[in-house]
Amino acid sequence: MKLSRIPLLGKVVIAIITGIIIGLFSPVWLARIFATFNGLFGNFLSFIVPLIIVGLITPAIGELGKGAGRLLVVTALIAYASTLFSGFFTYFSCQAVFPHVISGSVDPAASQGVEGVAIQPFFTIAMPPVIDVMSALILSFSLGLGISFIQGGSLKNVFIDFRDIITLIIRDVIIPLLPVYIFGMFLSMSVSGEVFSVIVLFLKVILVIFILHILLLIIQFLVAGAIARRNPFKALLTMLPAYATALGTASSAATIPVTLQCAMKNRVNASIASFVIPLCATIHLAGSTMKIVGFSLAITYFFGAPVDFITFFGFIFMLGIVMIAAPGVPGGAIMAAVGIIQSSLGFNEQMTGLMITLYIAVDSFGTACNVTGDGAIALIVNRISGRGKAEI
Repeated sequence: MKLSRIPLLGKVVIAIITGIIIGLFSPVWLARIFATFNGLFGNFLSFIVPLIIVGLITPAIGELGKGAGRLLVVTALIAYASTLFSGFFTYFSCQAVFPHVISGSVDPAASQGVEGVAIQPFFTIAMPPVIDVMSALILSFSLGLGISFIQGGSLKNVFIDFRDIITLIIRDVIIPLLPVYIFGMFLSMSVSGEVFSVIVLFLKVILVIFILHILLLIIQFLVAGAIARRNPFKALLTMLPAYATALGTASSAATIPVTLQCAMKNRVNASIASFVIPLCATIHLAGSTMKIVGFSLAITYFFGAPVDFITFFGFIFMLGIVMIAAPGVPGGAIMAAVGIIQSSLGFNEQMTGLMITLYIAVDSFGTACNVTGDGAIALIVNRISGRGKAEI
């Protein structure tokens, strides 16, 4: 099998396994080679993250200001409310579970990446970002809202081109190099003896998040069923083909044809479904938000850092906005969120690396949750538009 044909998840699994095995007997010079790569890659991420924010969020907000008017606003608000609910539902659920199953397993003094475990890179190259993350967010909101208000076609086209460049960098540079970065990280942890506690963390957290994402879908369809006056469990079962397709593709965009078909089988008006489903494939990422919030909380506990509700409160609201601009490529949501994860939660390189690994390990499940929830939003918008008919 050609390496290019292996899906991202497969490459990540291979990187984790080989990193652990080779790290058990790796010479120091080999570990230092990958420590050098990880240092350079981490610095590049720090440089590119503000540009990712500006390149993705600015045109996303600018484009939301035009189009279908009231229906667009209603759909966007429902999608954002669903994303916020997912974030807070995950936070409070995990807060009730994680303190009992996760303890601080990493010495904070050794949590600074490979340097903290006495494996030094051969050299480093500083790559300071042109602006910091918060400035990038403020600039993106200001420019995006300005473009939508003045209908600035020329400026919008510039940022659309910029978005294409950023998406290209994510798809063809960052994502292909992530398995190498993850390999180096697990190689380092294997050498330092931390890797097995990390694997136990992965298993516990993934199980909790999987259960929560099933509960989230049930809640979404209970609400949608009550508003649309439909049988929620029948509607949820009708969306299962979209769920299964998303598991296989790990792409909301690639699943749109199946999601559309399922929504119309749920008696959503064809014109409403044709508008809501493609839009929500871009702006409704409740499943991705659940993973990011849950994994962030787990890693915070794992590293023995304090968990502050006010910090996570602001983080979840910002995350809901950032998710609107997440590019539709595997792993795109986590790359769009890295900036606020680091700036709001104070994650260092090792914590961010674990976050990315956890996210990609269950990427397709988050996508499946996203697209299935799109069907619930379609039912609600269909009812609000006056085109829904009750079916108990």
